[in-house]
Amino acid sequence: MALHVIVGAGPVGTALAQELAEHGAEVTVVTRSGSGPDLPGVRRVRADAADVGALAPHVRGAVALYNCANPPTYMDWAAQWPPLAAALLEVAAEAGVVLVTLSNLYGYGPVAGPMSADLPLAATSRKGRLRARMWQTALAAHRAGRVRTVEVRASDYVGPTTTPGSALLTRYALPVLAGRRTWVFGDPDAPHSWTYVPDIATTLSRVAAEPTAWGRVWHVPTNPPVSVRQALTEIARLGGAPPPRIGRLPGALVTVGGLVAPVLRELDELSYQFDRPFELDAQSTVDTLGLRATPWSEVLAGSIAGWRGGGQRVSAR
Repeated sequence: MALHVIVGAGPVGTALAQELAEHGAEVTVVTRSGSGPDLPGVRRVRADAADVGALAPHVRGAVALYNCANPPTYMDWAAQWPPLAAALLEVAAEAGVVLVTLSNLYGYGPVAGPMSADLPLAATSRKGRLRARMWQTALAAHRAGRVRTVEVRASDYVGPTTTPGSALLTRYALPVLAGRRTWVFGDPDAPHSWTYVPDIATTLSRVAAEPTAWGRVWHVPTNPPVSVRQALTEIARLGGAPPPRIGRLPGALVTVGGLVAPVLRELDELSYQFDRPFELDAQSTVDTLGLRATPWSEVLAGSIAGWRGGGQRVSAR
């Protein structure tokens, strides 16, 4: 069996481990705590992936190394991402494995219209510029022949393995399913792309196995944009809950609060994502790799089942 090494056991790392194991792969999940899905074929390892010496022994003999990690909070990004990204690049180069990195849409910055994978990186936020530099460094190493790498980008997560701490829609949806008011950032009627976590896992595993896919960016196939209000209304209906009661957090409150609360300051610089249409275009992935988004009705049904059942697996199409 081919060995695949995943760094990170959040919603995507967990879903990817499940998917790879279901298809007969040998999987190692590396986290600082040793956590991860308890499944046949999945080995959980406690190690600091930012330490080359600690990570390298677990990657020897592997065919792919997946970066599904994320620092605990936005405030940790500047300190934790650079050494982690550098370590993963070095280990992948030494082991001769393809480095598959999960990323987001922050690097594009505010745009008018859908975001395609060939859009220039023009981030205005600190976090967006950081993610852009990570990819530019990895791509330069790929083009120099030092390493093989590929990046997969997704919009905000929705899915059975998401938690309130890892996905805004989950944070909004759980109070709605409990019949309580929910408070949201930005315009609840602005169209927004939500990417299904099992579809992210499928895309990661697919590009890892396709040498012709390396050295470029791929967007995860995602359903047409749906506003927060529309999504929560459907979630309430499918979950047998009353119609959602939605409160909007005033933008000024977030801005002023950011003066004293770092987490609000970090959110404020991303407010453009929720005040206007935010749409992911993955047509090149659909056309080239033949992958498609799981239908929206199945996304919501699977997500609700996972939230209520403790994060059960729902297979992607």
